[in-house]
Amino acid sequence: QGIVGGQIPRALGVAWKIKYREEDRVMQVYLGEAAVNQGAFHESLNMAALWKLPVIYIVENNRFGMGTAWERASSLYDISQKANAYDMPSAVADGMDVLDMRRVTMEAVDPARTEKIPTLIEARCHRFMGHSMSDPVHGVYRTKEDVEGAKQQDPIHTFIMQLKDKNFLTDDELKAMDAKIQGEVEDAAQFADESPEPGIEELYTDVYAEENEHGRLFFDQKNRLEP
Repeated sequence: QGIVGGQIPRALGVAWKIKYREEDRVMQVYLGEAAVNQGAFHESLNMAALWKLPVIYIVENNRFGMGTAWERASSLYDISQKANAYDMPSAVADGMDVLDMRRVTMEAVDPARTEKIPTLIEARCHRFMGHSMSDPVHGVYRTKEDVEGAKQQDPIHTFIMQLKDKNFLTDDELKAMDAKIQGEVEDAAQFADESPEPGIEELYTDVYAEENEHGRLFFDQKNRLEP
C-alpha cells in the first residue's frame, strides 16, 4: 500500500459486494494501530455500521507505529472503544494467543455472516522487528529487554508448546513440518529467481474489467489496451 490504511476502504467495498450479491461470506481486514487515526478508518466504520456490512476490522495493536508510542498519538488508549461512536460491537483479544484470537474472531464471524453486523477487534500484540533498516528493533523507543521479553510470548512458539503438552504434536512431526515448509519456500524462491521477466504485453493483464451479459464483472484478457 502506498498510504497508511489504504486497505480499509477497499475491504468496505468488498463487504458491500458480499451483501449486494447475497453471498455467504465475511470480509476480514487487518491493520496496525497507527492506521486508526486515519480518516478512512472512521469513515469506513461508520459506513459499515450504517449499511450493516459483513466486515470484521482487526487492529493489530503493538503499541508502536513508526516508533511513536500509542499513548502519545491517541487521546483514547483502548482502541476497541472507538467502535462505540458507530454503535458497533467490539472486542479485545490477546494477539499473542492463537486460540484466543480464534475465539474472539469466531464470535464476530457469526453475526457478520447471519445478520451483516460488523465488529471491531483490538488484538494486543508485540512487534519483534523494526519497520525498515532505519528503524532498529531496540535502542531507540524500546529496550533490548522489552523486545526479548516479548519474544518469549511468540504466538507460534507458545502454540507449539500447547500442542506438544497435549500430545497433539511430537518433536519429529514438528521437524518434518519445518522441513516441508522450508522446502516449499526454497522451491518458490528458486522458481521466482529462474523465471523470466514478464513481457510488456502483460502490463494490463487483470487491470481492466467489463460487464458480461449477466451484469457481472470479469477481467478482459482478449481486448487489452496496447502499451
